[in-house]
Amino acid sequence: MDILGLIQDNILTPIVLFFILGIVAARIKSDLKIPEAISEFLPIYLLAAIGLHGGIEMRKTGFESMMIPMLVAIVLSLLMTLNHYQILRRLGKFNVFDSYALASTYGAVGAVTFSVGLSFLKNQGIESEGYIAAILAVLEPLAFILAIFMTNMVVSKQMLAKKQAFAKNAEIENDGLGMLEIDSSKTKLFQVLRESITGKAVVILIGSIIIGYTIGKEGFAPIKLLFEDLFVGAIVIFLIEMGIIAGHRLDDVKKVGVFLIGFSLAIPTLNGIIGVFVATYLGLSVGGTVMFGLLLASASFIAAPAVLRTAIPQAKPSLYITSALGITFPYNIIILLPVMLTISTIIHDWPATDLFGYWSHDL
Repeated sequence: MDILGLIQDNILTPIVLFFILGIVAARIKSDLKIPEAISEFLPIYLLAAIGLHGGIEMRKTGFESMMIPMLVAIVLSLLMTLNHYQILRRLGKFNVFDSYALASTYGAVGAVTFSVGLSFLKNQGIESEGYIAAILAVLEPLAFILAIFMTNMVVSKQMLAKKQAFAKNAEIENDGLGMLEIDSSKTKLFQVLRESITGKAVVILIGSIIIGYTIGKEGFAPIKLLFEDLFVGAIVIFLIEMGIIAGHRLDDVKKVGVFLIGFSLAIPTLNGIIGVFVATYLGLSVGGTVMFGLLLASASFIAAPAVLRTAIPQAKPSLYITSALGITFPYNIIILLPVMLTISTIIHDWPATDLFGYWSHDL
């Protein structure tokens, strides 16, 4: 499969072209704007459509088929989030708060990117395991909870050290973290967990999965026109808005620094390719491995700002929003998706003994 040809074909699809249109509109300072009511409705619609198809697929295949892929995805998401933090903290020299905020942004999943991935595969005539939508629902809050928990531990240690210093020296030295109250600096893990699970994205996704599982393919037939035939059209409209927002943030890309730009491109590529190989080993189809890899490669730019502004207010939103939306998102939907599809197609054509026992292969 020709990667360059596939990328070129992907660029010429309506989804990517309308995303580029949004960027152009922002750069020429057009007054093009998606009405607020529509921009709030479309993410809910997309998640509902994804969830319904996921629930229907789960009913067909059964829970047992998705349990191992889900557990593997959870482990990988947590490990990758911790790995992101170490890279950002040690190599990038970011402070604790920015490191954890960025780490969780790239450890979380992007529902919009997931929607584009489904449309990309459909355009290629490739199907994927619908139950991956359930994995999407589980991974949505996971990285944020881990990062917030770890941040709270760091802040607690810093505050305890200050308290001990105060008791010993009767004063607290300002070490750059600011004069933070011990209690107010902590985000209760239970509160974060509750807000993450009850957030509209997770509620509509899980709820739609349950409804899809309940009604099955027969019950879905009356709403097929709305939640299947119009799906790509809704993505196109939403991608115009994403393009406009990304276009406005292009100037900020220069401000995030060369290291973060490299991180925003290299980490999704590495995570996505790892996901493709792991999913192939787990027995997923060509389309399933692409979507599994996309879960690990995507970065959250809708849920992340909502969660992190409250949970880790010390982190700079310009870093995690600009990198995720301005750099990683367009890279994922234009370049990485075709690359992962090419890799997935190639390795699915290899005999299993060559793919996972290739050390004995005559190189």
